Amino acid sequence: MGQQQLLLIVLGVIIVGIAVVVGINVFTASSSQANRDAIIADCTNLASLAQQFYRKPTALGGGGNTFTGWTVPAALDTTGNGVYTAVVAAQSVTLTGTGNEKGNNGTTNVQATMVVGPNSITSTTINN
Repeated sequence: MGQQQLLLIVLGVIIVGIAVVVGINVFTASSSQANRDAIIADCTNLASLAQQFYRKPTALGGGGNTFTGWTVPAALDTTGNGVYTAVVAAQSVTLTGTGNEKGNNGTTNVQATMVVGPNSITSTTINN
């Protein structure tokens, strides 16, 4: 082989290597964003369940205009997206979802915190 052919082969290998590295970086960023979105969707679902409990009369197994007594259902506290916990007060629930993917800093997992009131979700905070 001539020097020109060897140079083209080496150049081709370098270009393919760079393309693979860029592809891996794009996939990693995409998977953490997808996990972040899934955590928020799961927390929204849990917020809906909490508000349903709040509005249901105590005679029917609800809270009777209080969140006291509500817990994250056992089937939903750990999903394929992450782990969920709740801090329950009389008039609010703070949901925290911790995902399975590493966040922007590359060391800790993605996390979202949602504060739920009787009639609305008052705040959503994305951590990492």
